[in-house]
Amino acid sequence: MIYNLAQIIEQGASDFPEREAYRCMDDSITFAELHQKSDQLAMYLIRAGVKKGDRVAVYMNRCLDAPVAVFGILKAGAAYVPMDTFAPLSRSLYILEDCDIEHMVTSPSQRKKVASLIKDAPFLKSVIGISEVSDGKSVAWERVFSNPVEGFGPPRVLEQDLAFILYTSGSTGTPKAMMHTHNSALSLVKVVGDLFGFHPEDRVGIFAPLHFDMCMFGYFIAPYVGAVAIIIPDAHFKMHASLSALVEKEKITIWYSVPYVLTQVLLRGEIEKHDFSALRWVLFAGELFILKHLRALMLQWPHAKFGNLYGPAETIACTYYVVEEPPTIGEPIPIGTVWGNTEYKILDSEDRVVAPGDTGELVVRSASTMLGYWKNEELTEKAFYKLNISPGYDHLYYRTGDLMRENDKGELMFMGRNDRQLQLRGHRVELDGIEHTLLKNEDVEEAAVVAIERDEDHTELVAVVKPASGSRLNPKDLSLFCKTAMPSYAVPQSILVRNDFPRTSSGKIDRKEIQKELTSL
Repeated sequence: MIYNLAQIIEQGASDFPEREAYRCMDDSITFAELHQKSDQLAMYLIRAGVKKGDRVAVYMNRCLDAPVAVFGILKAGAAYVPMDTFAPLSRSLYILEDCDIEHMVTSPSQRKKVASLIKDAPFLKSVIGISEVSDGKSVAWERVFSNPVEGFGPPRVLEQDLAFILYTSGSTGTPKAMMHTHNSALSLVKVVGDLFGFHPEDRVGIFAPLHFDMCMFGYFIAPYVGAVAIIIPDAHFKMHASLSALVEKEKITIWYSVPYVLTQVLLRGEIEKHDFSALRWVLFAGELFILKHLRALMLQWPHAKFGNLYGPAETIACTYYVVEEPPTIGEPIPIGTVWGNTEYKILDSEDRVVAPGDTGELVVRSASTMLGYWKNEELTEKAFYKLNISPGYDHLYYRTGDLMRENDKGELMFMGRNDRQLQLRGHRVELDGIEHTLLKNEDVEEAAVVAIERDEDHTELVAVVKPASGSRLNPKDLSLFCKTAMPSYAVPQSILVRNDFPRTSSGKIDRKEIQKELTSL
C-alpha cells in the first residue's frame, strides 16, 4: 500500500524495473535506475545532516536530474522546495532564507547562477549536483552516485508529513509558501488517475516547471500507474514548431498545460505538419481558454478528449469539466463539478450560502488542500472558512477568492476574482468580464485589463491587447467595438496594442506586472 510519495518509485521498481519512468529528449531513466539513484541521494543527504521535516531546495531546469532530486529528498524524509531558475537571485535568496534551507540540489547547467547565489547564502551547508563552486560545500552527482546503498533504510514517512512547499509568484509583495503533505498530493494522484483513466501505456507530457503545481501529473500520477513521463525542456516553449515535433516524436497521450501553451501551438506550432493522433486527453487549467482558440484546436484534434480543470495551488486541483463539443463563441465553458474527495460551498460577503444560481465566493474542502502557509499562521487563519460541525470540531474550507455560480445543470461557472472587481462611478465593474468581451473580437488574440489609480478621484481602465496573426488591429476600432458590446462605464479609457505580455513562469499573463508598469508611466 502506498502512503507516501517516495513509495511510488519503490513500487515501480518492484513491478516493472526496466520500464522507462522518465524521458527527456533522447535520454531516459528506468524505474530501477531512479530507485537506486534517489536512494543514493537520500543517503547522502542524511549523512550531510538532513533530518526528517527539513526543507531541501531544488534549483534546476527541466531535466532527468529533477525526478532524482524530488524522490531522493522525499526518501530522506525531507520536503523539497522547487525554485524558479529564471527568477531574480534576490527572490531565490528570499526563499532559501524564509524556508531555513541548508541544502540544495541543482544541476551543472546552473553553475553560474548557483555560484552567485552561494556568495549571499553562507547558511547553505551543501550544494549537490555541481563541483568546484564553493570549497567544502559543493559535490558533483558522480560522487553521490558512487556510494553503495546496501543497508540503506529510509526514515518512516507518514501521510501527514510535509512533502513540498510551493511559493506563489509574488509579483508584488511577499510570496506565500504553501505547505503540502504526502496525503494532499497522493489524494490528487489517486482520484485523477482513476478519473481520466491513466494506464501504463500512457506517455504523459510534463509541460509545467517543477515549481508549478500542474507538473504533478507527470511527476507523480504517471509513475503511480507505471506510465512514462516526458519532461519537455524549456527551450521548446519558445519554439512552438519544435514543441509540436517533440509531442509527435514522443507520441504523448496526455497533455496538461495552461491554455496559453496550447494556443501558441495552435497559432504558431505548424500543427498541420505534425501527427498528434496519439493524444487521447488534452487537459488545461490555470486560466480561461479563449473560446475561439479552444474551438479551433478541438476541430484540429477531433480524436482527442478535452478537459477543463480548476483549482488554486492551495488545493492543487479540485474540479473538472469534459468539453464534449467544440464550443460556440458565447458564454465561457464551465469549470465543471468537484471530484469524489471534494465538497464546496458558494458564500456571500457575510459567509452565508447563496441562493441557487447566485454568484458568490467558492470555498473548497478537499483532501488535496494544503496544510497551510509556511511561517504565517495569520494568513493561514484568513485563508480558511470554518464550519462548526460540533463542539470542538470544524470543517475547514479553503477560500479560493474566485467568484462562482451554478448553472442550470449544477455545474460551476467562473465569474471572475474577488480582487478583480471594483466600484467605478457607482457601478460594479468586473475586469475579467471586460477581457471576455474583448476576446470576442476576431482581431484580438489575448487581452488583459487593469485598473490604474491616477489620483484619489480618478481610476482609469486600461486594456492591453495582443493582435491576432495577420490582423490590423486599430485601438479606435476596438474602442468602438467595446462601446457596442458593453456598458459605457466598463469601456476602457485606454487601449494599448502589444505583441506580447509579461508572463509568469507558468505562461500566464502577469497582470500585476502590467499594472505595476502602467502605474509608473
